[in-house]
Amino acid sequence: MLFILLSSAVVIFAIAYRFYGGFLKKQFELDDSHVTPSHTDYDGVDRVPAHRAVLLGHHFSSIAGAGPIVGPIIAAVAFGWMPTLLWILFGAIFIGGVHDFASLMASIRHKARSIAQIAKEYMSPLAYHLLLAFIWLTLVYVLTVFMDLTSTTFVQDGGVATSAALFILFALGFGVAIYRFKLPVLWASIIFVPLIFMATYLGHLLPLKADILPALISDHPAKTWNVILLLYCFIASTTPVWILLQPRDYLSSYLLYASVLGGFIGILFGGYSLNYEAFAAWYAPGLGALFPILFITVACGACSGFHSVVASGTSSKQLNKESDARPIGYGAMLIEAVVAVIALSTVAMLPMGDPLTARVPLVVYGAGMGKFLSVLGIPEELGSAFGLLALSTFILTTLDTATRLARYIFEEFFQIKGTLARYSATLVSLILPAVFVLITLKDAQGNPMPAWKAIWPVFGATNQLLAGLTLLVILVWLKKTGKRTLYILLPVLFMNVMTIWALAQLIDQYGFSTVGVIAMVLMALAWVLIFEAVRTYRRVLRSGWVY
Repeated sequence: MLFILLSSAVVIFAIAYRFYGGFLKKQFELDDSHVTPSHTDYDGVDRVPAHRAVLLGHHFSSIAGAGPIVGPIIAAVAFGWMPTLLWILFGAIFIGGVHDFASLMASIRHKARSIAQIAKEYMSPLAYHLLLAFIWLTLVYVLTVFMDLTSTTFVQDGGVATSAALFILFALGFGVAIYRFKLPVLWASIIFVPLIFMATYLGHLLPLKADILPALISDHPAKTWNVILLLYCFIASTTPVWILLQPRDYLSSYLLYASVLGGFIGILFGGYSLNYEAFAAWYAPGLGALFPILFITVACGACSGFHSVVASGTSSKQLNKESDARPIGYGAMLIEAVVAVIALSTVAMLPMGDPLTARVPLVVYGAGMGKFLSVLGIPEELGSAFGLLALSTFILTTLDTATRLARYIFEEFFQIKGTLARYSATLVSLILPAVFVLITLKDAQGNPMPAWKAIWPVFGATNQLLAGLTLLVILVWLKKTGKRTLYILLPVLFMNVMTIWALAQLIDQYGFSTVGVIAMVLMALAWVLIFEAVRTYRRVLRSGWVY
């Protein structure tokens, strides 16, 4: 039964947090007597200490996005629910969670600096600049994929668009309440958390229809929404974190928690069976072979390089004390994996050949959440709308966080600071995503396809390869400081082998098309970075191996 699948996963993750999370805490020697950068370098804009619950909400919402939902659904439909589930469990516990926690701690121990700056200190200036370029390109693909998915959601369900707009207004109110009027977080939560759920119902009653929007680019409403989202990203990236980023991410986490709880209860009492094939195929047309494609398709549900950018880009600048790193770094990844298992369940409950499996992942997830929440007496249509709102909220969170991080990377690469740099770096970082979402992209056969679908294979490979490269930098840092490294070394080898293998397949499949050329550039950057890391690591090994 579906309940056994989900409950087993939750129990496994809880055990992993207790024991493997404790192991990581010991390895990194967490100590609250160490003052974090949010206090030592407070600036009131980016470096602001946050309450543990607020920061967990920000970090969790930022890393979740659409990845742990879209990726597992695509993988489950293609390869079956069993291999997808096994990778989510193994990947999140031993690779993704380690990656996220280690990235956060590495940044904290280096004055909240980025992973690229750490690479510069322990490897070389070349590695620093190449990693900055790699991270920036990753963020461009994140923005492209998630922006196009958001516009698609808004077009398919105008109620979600209305609810999302109301949600942003409530988040602004929450930020003013706790930072300007000094209202305690608990009381502000009691006021504003019910309002965000009310936004779901109001959106259901007053959907924002696509035909009332002006045709800014073309007759396709998704293009208009993309323009609006680009403007939103620009504003969200350039305003202080307390105005929108922290409060919106904190409130959005309640939607995510509610969707997880609602999905769990619905699966518990719904009596749904496992109807889909546990193992569907070794090879999926349009995707490729299970090895290595499974490991780049599931993406954020098991491991994600984007998480390291969030951890070292925004979360490390807001961490109040070191002990908060365990729930925020390791715990958030395991919660995200639960989201991935629930998304997987929306496929596992369907019979093979069900027409829904041919629909876009957003529709599959919304339909599944509608069924799960109907067990609680919520009308299936409203439950589906709530699922889509939660999903779009996660994506919006990822959009503004990714834009802010791209701005950080651009400023760092060119060593520019100040108000003008903040605006210009944000603008430049949005140019490529704007091009991708506003033009028509084509698949390997030359057929038009949505931007998110065209970029997803490159996004997945880039994202996972960034995780492998980030772990490589952390491996060098730990080795140079005399720490144990085996628990980092094994994930480094696995992630880099699988993602480079996947990039090679993309190059062979797409040739000199847009996707193929992007894959070639990423492959070249990756090999140079790996060479730099190996060269540095070999020098360190001469002093003796540390397990």
